[in-house]
Amino acid sequence: MTDNLFSVKDQVVLISGASRGIGRAIAQGFADREATVVITGRVAESIERTAGEICPEGGTTRGKVCDVADTPAVRRVVDEVVDEFGRIDTLVNCAGVNKRMNIEDYTEEVYDSITNVNIRGTFMMAQAVGRVMIRAGRGSQIQIDSLNSHRPLSRVGPYAMSKAAMSSMTRSMAMEWGPLGVRVNAIAPGFTATELARPLWENRPEMNAWREVNTPVRRIGMPEDMVGAAIFLASEASSFVTGQILYVDGGTSCGLFWPIDE
Repeated sequence: MTDNLFSVKDQVVLISGASRGIGRAIAQGFADREATVVITGRVAESIERTAGEICPEGGTTRGKVCDVADTPAVRRVVDEVVDEFGRIDTLVNCAGVNKRMNIEDYTEEVYDSITNVNIRGTFMMAQAVGRVMIRAGRGSQIQIDSLNSHRPLSRVGPYAMSKAAMSSMTRSMAMEWGPLGVRVNAIAPGFTATELARPLWENRPEMNAWREVNTPVRRIGMPEDMVGAAIFLASEASSFVTGQILYVDGGTSCGLFWPIDE
């Protein structure tokens, strides 16, 4: 007997920031489960290549250029998806940027470049898709949060601030849109082997030792580790779940391990 509880087959899924890393892995996960997947990114060549790789047999996958910091571009892409497919069942808001430095060294331009994508752009994408979902009376939104919203790491101040704002945004939208049939949740990855995080772990034995000690499952996360949570939050299996931040972090948010002898 086929159990459709976790099915996302035939859903129309829009995923921002999906040319690489976590967004790409989640897009592949939905495509493998027969969803119609539309991915966005800022560079035409990379987003088109990724769309072809995700669905090489010519299935229903589209790549669209969109910088979420550009509000007119966000609204254009949402309109294009609705014009072509008639609806958006699931949004995965994955676009995000970061720059590591001391708080006193951030310029206004660098601060704006981070927050314009991570919270302003995320909000505008969620809002534009939310209007579509409200008209339909149903939908699921999944924001890609961060372990930093649980407890910020040093030297990523604006990034951590933007992710804390995303957590609050997720809950606020869930409160307002729940009566209208729209669920809003977030996935907060822990230490994950993405291109964005590569400088932290590559050829850094001391960092890897610290990360391993503070991750109870004793390994680094992979982008593919986020797929199961995304499928759950998009499916009927989570029909009574909204306003939640799901930490997919190998247990890092449970607490800290002391460097003391047993």
